Amino acid sequence: MKLTVVGCGDAFGSGGRLQTCYLAEHASGRFLIDCGATALIGCARAGIDPNSVPTIFISHLHGDHYAGLVWWMLHAQHVGKRTTPLTIVGPPGIEARFITAAEALFAGSTGVARRYPLTFRELVGGTPVEVDGIRVTAFEGKHPSGAPSYALRFEIGGEVLSFTGDTEWVENLVPAGSGADLYIMECYQFDGVPRYHLSWKIIEANLDRIIAKRVVLTHMAKGMLERSDDVTDPRVLLAEDGLTVVV
Repeated sequence: MKLTVVGCGDAFGSGGRLQTCYLAEHASGRFLIDCGATALIGCARAGIDPNSVPTIFISHLHGDHYAGLVWWMLHAQHVGKRTTPLTIVGPPGIEARFITAAEALFAGSTGVARRYPLTFRELVGGTPVEVDGIRVTAFEGKHPSGAPSYALRFEIGGEVLSFTGDTEWVENLVPAGSGADLYIMECYQFDGVPRYHLSWKIIEANLDRIIAKRVVLTHMAKGMLERSDDVTDPRVLLAEDGLTVVV
């Protein structure tokens, strides 16, 4: 499996980074994890054809994680001339939130007959589902977004890729990433207890409980970026837009 960091910034673009978006490629396909407002920009920079992505998983309903779906839909219709199906998988209420955002930004856009089938599926915390040969389990975190905010665990062909989403520390982050080949963990600050987010010191204290083989830190605010050289654990990588990691 290969992970491409399309965007790893926080909501404010700290460090000039694009908003959250990752492309996962495996033996039988590919999928997107989160789709921040800058997702199409990141895909263009990385040479990723949006029409080649059949499935997008959304961790939670904040704009820097799902708002890119609006532009993704418009690109598929008017630029990419997409005809292949697109499936969006996320928390309860994702379709309604998408429609609200799309109509606020581009009035009338959701009423246009699409060239391609668009399907929404909802995740329920703790209940594994199969989507395009991928087994995904959602674990509820603590990050108010008007709907459950999830950590996501993907199991594909014997490999495990996990993502914390945005959340302060909750015990669900242990089973979500337990033994994962790669665990993407949001790391908003270097230390302390950020409200509704993680810090490196909290993550560091729990790595031996999670036992993930590799960890990628992402969603870093200015303070964390300034202290990134102080992260020296050999299991840990720091995300950069355009970074690729082979599992």
